[in-house]
Amino acid sequence: MSREGARSREAAVSSEEFRRVCGRFATGVAIAGVTDVNGVPHGLTVNSFSSVSLEPPLILICLGHAIAAIDAFREATHFGLSVLRENQHALSERFAAPVDNRFESLSWRRGMAGVPLLDGTLAQIECETVRRISEGDHDIFIGKMIAATAEEGDPLIYFASEYRRLR
Repeated sequence: MSREGARSREAAVSSEEFRRVCGRFATGVAIAGVTDVNGVPHGLTVNSFSSVSLEPPLILICLGHAIAAIDAFREATHFGLSVLRENQHALSERFAAPVDNRFESLSWRRGMAGVPLLDGTLAQIECETVRRISEGDHDIFIGKMIAATAEEGDPLIYFASEYRRLR
């Protein structure tokens, strides 16, 4: 075995370098939401959202173990996503902040699966959770898309730790 290979496996990437490098990948911004067993909506800002499969239509989101609503997401059978428009960075910040009732005074509705969906967003997606994988300090939720709507407009973009717009 090459000593160079052994050395490269031992060298860990720091959290700061990991964030800086991954921040060079531009992402959209969405609000992920679930309803707990008492009917209370919970949501948070995510940019770790990706399509997985066309047949069946699968997507994934990644949520940190330390988020306040992680148990609600783990117990829910469905989750929703509201994809933000370019002028909705205030919604992104609200759902990223440590606030108790993030949906209070907002215009939103329950989807057909009961998940909270924000009105006026670029797209709304409802998923049945088909798998949850715990890896590192995050859970990966894979969902089968059961309903979706999309509107015309431009997305809110997140790149290098800043909100951006398409030019």
